[in-house]
Amino acid sequence: MRARTRPETPEAEVVGRFVDEEVGPHADAWDRAESIPGDVLRRVGELGLWAPFLPAEAGGAGLDMVTLGRLHEEVGRGCSSLRSLLTVHTMVTATVQRWGDDEQRERWLPVLSEGATLGAFCLTEPDFSGSDSTAAGTVAVAENGVWTLRGRKTWITGGQVAGLLLVFAGTATGMSAFLVPADHPGVRVTPVRHMLGTTASMLATIEFDDVRLDPSALVGPPGWAAGTVMTGALDLGRYSVACGSVGIVRAALAASAAYTSARSAGGGLLRDLPQIRAKISEMVTARDAARLLCEKAGRLKDAGDPATIMATWVAKYFASTAAAKAASDAVQIHGANGCGPDYPVARLYRDAKVMEIIEGSTQIQELTIADEAYREVAG
Repeated sequence: MRARTRPETPEAEVVGRFVDEEVGPHADAWDRAESIPGDVLRRVGELGLWAPFLPAEAGGAGLDMVTLGRLHEEVGRGCSSLRSLLTVHTMVTATVQRWGDDEQRERWLPVLSEGATLGAFCLTEPDFSGSDSTAAGTVAVAENGVWTLRGRKTWITGGQVAGLLLVFAGTATGMSAFLVPADHPGVRVTPVRHMLGTTASMLATIEFDDVRLDPSALVGPPGWAAGTVMTGALDLGRYSVACGSVGIVRAALAASAAYTSARSAGGGLLRDLPQIRAKISEMVTARDAARLLCEKAGRLKDAGDPATIMATWVAKYFASTAAAKAASDAVQIHGANGCGPDYPVARLYRDAKVMEIIEGSTQIQELTIADEAYREVAG
């Protein structure tokens, strides 16, 4: 694969300034518009943020997972919709890097690394629970060396702007994964509007009407994707969501500290009330604890330790529920202002609820984490 010229390794301080100056001040407007401008997405590419974890020869910066998590935390602090686009793009790009063949890596990694093509992760079926990851409603049939893909995916983050779709479908031998260009004949994209949270992440329903694919679209052997491609991608997505949830906690904390330092009640500042100080203390503790859990999961990923799977479940469970509580408390602290359009905490509240649902709902996580606890005891 040919070497690509990339920006210098993105640093948290640089990304933090980008978030402070170019993301945070506009996130509410993007939320109302239900989209993120193209020039912002190009700016993300200029900063090397789309796939900095790739090695240099693939167009990345060879960034470790702990640092990647901190970058996603920074972006999540400013706009969960933008962080969501980073999440699914990471899932697709990492899949091509790890499981793709030489031809697929040569074709797709250069454009994915720079963000010239954005990736979307297509697993969820409209007629099945989001926690049902069997992809049973979409099928791919092989005949005379050609795959024919039929079905529909929904709640696809970035689906309105993605150029490459990682599609999971049932085949004769089990679940398979395919790389499908979004402009391929038979692919139809319909925007999903008026979502509760991450409204600017440009979700879509994507239909596949007898989409004909040659064998080069298949990722790995047929029927092989469930325990490899899907599991690996979801683990990375869960990690990004966990780190982004830390960013929501930070944003709720910052907004609450600023608001209570400027507003008075009963002759004194809100910040002097014991109830307020208790909530601020809880946010600080949640921020630090969630970040430590994310860092643990990231270190295990960097070490290639399979224990990272459960560590990521735990990090996502704690961080997403902490984000939901912090955002709820921030709205409460802001009172009626917290329910209006002039303060960011209403958006944080809606985005945080989404974090408790995507990449493994809170309830699914409780089952999975408890199962592991019982295995440890029985072992």
